[in-house]
Amino acid sequence: MEQESQLTRLGLFDARVPRYTSYPTAPHFSESVGSDIFTQWVEAIPEGAAISLYMHVPFCRRLCWFCACRTQGTQSDDPVRAYSEVLLAELKMLRERLAPGVKLSRLHWGGGTPTLMPADMMRRVAEAVFEAVPMGEGAEFSVEIDPNEIDDARMDALAQSGMNRASIGVQDFDPEIQKVIGRDQSYEITKRAVEMIRERGVASLNADILYGLPYQDNRRISESVQKLLSLGPDRVALYGYAHVPWMARRQTMIPSDHLPTPQERLALFETARQLFVADGYDEIGIDHFALPSDGLSKALKAGKLRRNFQGYTDDLAEALVGMGASSISRFPQGYAQNASATSKHTGAIREGKFSTARGHVFSADDMMRARLIEALMCDFKVSTDELVRDYGAKPTELATMFAECAAKFEDMVRVTTSGLEIPEKGRPLTRMIARHFDAYDLSKAGHSSAI
Repeated sequence: MEQESQLTRLGLFDARVPRYTSYPTAPHFSESVGSDIFTQWVEAIPEGAAISLYMHVPFCRRLCWFCACRTQGTQSDDPVRAYSEVLLAELKMLRERLAPGVKLSRLHWGGGTPTLMPADMMRRVAEAVFEAVPMGEGAEFSVEIDPNEIDDARMDALAQSGMNRASIGVQDFDPEIQKVIGRDQSYEITKRAVEMIRERGVASLNADILYGLPYQDNRRISESVQKLLSLGPDRVALYGYAHVPWMARRQTMIPSDHLPTPQERLALFETARQLFVADGYDEIGIDHFALPSDGLSKALKAGKLRRNFQGYTDDLAEALVGMGASSISRFPQGYAQNASATSKHTGAIREGKFSTARGHVFSADDMMRARLIEALMCDFKVSTDELVRDYGAKPTELATMFAECAAKFEDMVRVTTSGLEIPEKGRPLTRMIARHFDAYDLSKAGHSSAI
């Protein structure tokens, strides 16, 4: 109770802060970055480099009410096939601009629902990806799979195309909660999808589960976590439901008066956290869990854990290239985001140019603060020596910044001889502590709850 009182005093339960999957965050992108700059950044990728590639499929058979992603509904395969043809053209343009010998470190198909693609289109798109950028040694090819939207033909197409990591969104297994968030997905259907994945020799499985949903309590989240654990995922993302109806209008369908309070959200997270830890999972950052054999756990122990738009990653590639509507790319020079509207993205590709609509060019200060925030989010500590050596930071300025942070957050942070660290009791405040080092105005961004 004493810790909760301190967390209350420090503003945890009232704060809205970024998730810091990027810095600066997407609301601060501008139209200063367009197709020409994106093309220059692609062409600047060195010969023989390893890159990551994200491919966005914005279509869903149904629109889940809790989701705030860029998606659109379709009951027909026709829009999906047409969009897939656009992806093929976009990948051809990418291939023509990449230096020789560039290889894939990570390939991720997300959405939306990538498994809406018919099996023949999956194969064609995968072939086009690997013609543009072949898989490198040890590369991962992951796909977000909707258990309600998968069959043997599509699973065969993915596995035979090289998928070696699958990702399944669970959210919650309770039927009442599923009903109020617009996501009917029984345990039995999910279990069958996992069996299909395992039967095809796909070794690695990710799963997402949410806390903070309407009607959730400790009993219900315990039951959902235990059912999830029975499926044996290698890594789990335990995300807090972000109720942002001013950004995602479909969330107005969710009964907000039955959402748990911030204090109850913290208790739900802690209940789930304890179950994952008790089952042998390592804690990864603020909201992921992984088996000791998983790449995330190994990266954490080696000090190589990183943060990207999917959350935590063990991918060390310097460039992440986004294909498809609304996709965001990250280059050493900055961020570039494709047009969000599928029609605008399609129009640009058909005209023979990338659809980059906005982005951000990094300053030296951006890069320093980005690494500082990433280190706090990944390792709960940051090294003064690293920031001075790699980013040209001034030790006296860092010392002042760290001292101001310690004064604000009391014993929830600790200034050390090597830098700054967040002790275990302060880790619920990690996103707020990261925000302390954010140089941009966050007052109008409309971010989600800090817990």
